[in-house]
Amino acid sequence: MDPGNWSQVTEFIILGFPHLQGVQAYLFVLLLLIYLTTVLGNLLIFLVVRLDSRLHTPMYHFLSALSLLELGYTAATIPKMLSNLLSVEKTISFSGCLLQIYFFHSLGAAECYLLTAMAYDRYLAICRPLHYPTLMTPELCAKIAVGCWLGGLAGPVVEISLVSRLPFCGPNRIQHIFCDFPPVLSLACTDTSINVLVDFVINSCKILATFLLILSSYVQIIHTVLSIPSAAGKRKAFSTCTSHLTVVLIFYGSILFMYVRLKKSYSLDYDRALAVVYSVLTPFLNPFIYSFRNKDIKEAVRRRLAGSGALG
Repeated sequence: MDPGNWSQVTEFIILGFPHLQGVQAYLFVLLLLIYLTTVLGNLLIFLVVRLDSRLHTPMYHFLSALSLLELGYTAATIPKMLSNLLSVEKTISFSGCLLQIYFFHSLGAAECYLLTAMAYDRYLAICRPLHYPTLMTPELCAKIAVGCWLGGLAGPVVEISLVSRLPFCGPNRIQHIFCDFPPVLSLACTDTSINVLVDFVINSCKILATFLLILSSYVQIIHTVLSIPSAAGKRKAFSTCTSHLTVVLIFYGSILFMYVRLKKSYSLDYDRALAVVYSVLTPFLNPFIYSFRNKDIKEAVRRRLAGSGALG
């Protein structure tokens, strides 16, 4: 298209859930409660692990890094979603939309890498217990966590750069609950085949590679656990993995169907439902999954509350 024949869109309208216009206020209250619980739960886990010396082990260092990551991950989308539920116009600037996509995908990628690191940590602890203290040192643990963050932040740079160069001349209504690559690409007034292909390749490599690494770790973990003679030993060994495995299944179960597909057309309601799972429900459930199933976390919280006099 000749650049002289179109005017660049300067803002988008995020439609959210257009079929639920009559219950926007109820959705706002529900989402606000979920967001506050998510923030408080992840912040509690992060502070408890940082402040309790008994939890200064690689497994809990990774857990605290995951909790901190979830705080940023949800902050990239949910506050704007809350604002749109009460707003009539539901607009977001073009640059604001790109920033939301960048932080959402970069922190999402960092979560993939961190969940992979946590699987590797459990593999070393269960399959190579005698070498675990020398292999997973605090220094290596810190380097891995920083590497996950840096790798995530660098991840969507190419995709964002390509999208920023596309012409958007209208319509400007995003058929989604927040800015994301597929619904934004569908609004470009030029061919986006290259963008779709690049998005597919990057997401496939990132998501499938980390998922296969996690799967490989758990195959070896299960093999080792099954070789333990006593039933009590098997339960104890695998109990350290159940919370992490639950989070992996929920998170990857939704993003695999959402991003590892080579097509421009998609079911809008289907994608909105998946987006709710990985952007809202997974961060919300993480503190419950890790705290309710983890005796060390619960005891650490009790010690903090007792120390502060909250328990009388």
